[in-house]
Amino acid sequence: MKPVTDPAPLLNRRRFLHFAAVTAAAGLSGCGRRGSVPTLRATADCLPSLWRRDLPAPWRFDALSGKNPLESSWPRPTDLLALTDGWLSVISPERLQAVAADALLSRMGPSGQRFLSEAPLAWRTLLLPVAFSPWVIVIRRDGTNAPAPDAGWNVLLEPAAQGKLLLPSSPRLLISLAERMQDGDALRRLRAAALSFDDRFGMNWLLQGDVRVAVLPLQRCMASLQRDPRLTALLPEQGAPLHWTLLARPSQTVEPIPQDWVLKAWNQPLLSRLLAQGWIPPLPRDELVGAEDRIPLRLRPLVLPKQSVWAKSWMLLPPDAAEAQRLQQLWEASAP
Repeated sequence: MKPVTDPAPLLNRRRFLHFAAVTAAAGLSGCGRRGSVPTLRATADCLPSLWRRDLPAPWRFDALSGKNPLESSWPRPTDLLALTDGWLSVISPERLQAVAADALLSRMGPSGQRFLSEAPLAWRTLLLPVAFSPWVIVIRRDGTNAPAPDAGWNVLLEPAAQGKLLLPSSPRLLISLAERMQDGDALRRLRAAALSFDDRFGMNWLLQGDVRVAVLPLQRCMASLQRDPRLTALLPEQGAPLHWTLLARPSQTVEPIPQDWVLKAWNQPLLSRLLAQGWIPPLPRDELVGAEDRIPLRLRPLVLPKQSVWAKSWMLLPPDAAEAQRLQQLWEASAP
């Protein structure tokens, strides 16, 4: 009779070794996935969804949430940030690194080049302007004719707007508008005339009838302007503040910007679709004019106005200490 042997230790050892190998492989592959999947994060409504959905593999998108998502450390991994120019005042340049996208920078037209040339020196290599949209005056008509473009920003001070005016929540932007008006008391009058300060949900206020006039970025109202015949918009011939969408690389990432993805937004057929949403890449004018076919004729002057309008428009870049103090004094002195 064969001696009785206990196979359990051998089987247990085999099972243990197999389990250990599988666990180690799983752990390594799990770490690889977490470390190797580059992540784009953006603030709310920063990127057009049709472009964001085209983000190439292995990149993934994750929205930044919270009231002030960029004031503290953003989640990891974050390999690319999409943000608007208004957030630059709360981010330190030390948290970013050079965009390293010379091919994209060389494609830009005068608008993008001007943005970078006017930016504070510390920011110039850290930002890639990918699009802009002018702030416009949106009016819900009540049977009267809309004002002409040469009426300018003083339209906001007309009696018909009193108590029915919705303004942006940015004091900096309001001061810049008031300084273009022919009225030394414009800032105080603007603040007194406003029903609310809420550009994010401005279209809701207009469509519900609570306000008659609102100041909004074109990209936030373009869809409603195309659908609702009651609405019209004015881009003053004296220019407008520009609402910029920017890409930036956090200092800890080793991932380069996905340049092919940016180029998709700057080329057909996506370019025409983005222009129709009021989202304007900073390309040479002839490239933009060649892609205007999706924009309704009546709205083209808002997206592609005369070059003189862009020349008179302005940026809202982070102020230096002296300018910040001046703005604060103006704001405090203008309380209604």
